[in-house]
Amino acid sequence: MGAGKTTVGRCLAGRLRRPFHDSDEEILRRTGSTVPEIFASRGEAAFRAEERAVLAAALSSGVPSVVAVAGGAVLDPDSRRRIGTAGAVIWLRARPATLAARLGSGAGRPLLEHDPAGALARLDARRRPVYRFLAGAVVDVDGVPADLVLDRTWRAARAALAGARPCGSQ
Repeated sequence: MGAGKTTVGRCLAGRLRRPFHDSDEEILRRTGSTVPEIFASRGEAAFRAEERAVLAAALSSGVPSVVAVAGGAVLDPDSRRRIGTAGAVIWLRARPATLAARLGSGAGRPLLEHDPAGALARLDARRRPVYRFLAGAVVDVDGVPADLVLDRTWRAARAALAGARPCGSQ
């Protein structure tokens, strides 16, 4: 949340001339409900099931695409396996403080509602090792303008597509 996956992913897909898939947008299209609505009406487990389903669909479409994967998807073993074998994985890495500044009060983000900065620090502690393992490339976003993040991501994607190393082989 807040690293820029959707913004950078959409622009990267345009540069690569590939379809773009955003997990949250795909969930909305599939269910007719937003992430906060699913959390409120059906709970986090139902959201995670939807997240798993849209990721599986995006990665098994047979069409090379750019996918902005929801941050929590890496905690699901099946989703993690799919991500790790799907192609180039680029981590837009940000410190929790950067994310907290970008996300503010956390409104509309069910996992951040009561303590955004604290929640982001806890999520980071749990997810960062998995992101590090899966990422074939890392693009730091702290204090970096969006156009430079896009350029760095573009270069990382092109290098990965030219001869990607397997995830976890940094």
